[in-house]
Amino acid sequence: MVRLTFFTTVVATVFAAFATPIPGENVTVLEKRTTHSGRGTWFDVGLGACGETNVNSDHIVAISSQRYGNGGNCGQWIHITNDNNGKSAWGLTRDECMGCGEGDLDMSPSLFQMLGTLDQGVLSISWHFERMGFTPS
Repeated sequence: MVRLTFFTTVVATVFAAFATPIPGENVTVLEKRTTHSGRGTWFDVGLGACGETNVNSDHIVAISSQRYGNGGNCGQWIHITNDNNGKSAWGLTRDECMGCGEGDLDMSPSLFQMLGTLDQGVLSISWHFERMGFTPS
């Protein structure tokens, strides 16, 4: 009986060692998604801080200067939800919003209209960055 228990322990240890990822291998690291809250407003787009020119029919987002930093989020998609009606949409980060608070987003008119009406002017929103390389389908 003792030999069987010892043998089982040794075999389990060997299998566990082979199941452990080796540093440097292609290991997927999961990132925690942080949801932000703030105000959503709209603006007429053009040449953005990311160096790209867009038009009002593009789904464009300007993030606060506190988040913009050196432009590391340029080209990153953001999933935005209107907290009052539950409507959601994706917008592409292409600009910096100087007058926005840290959790606020300024959106192109077409993106804003997917969440509310332009007459509303300001929406209560929650949002998060999608992983780099993500494109909505």
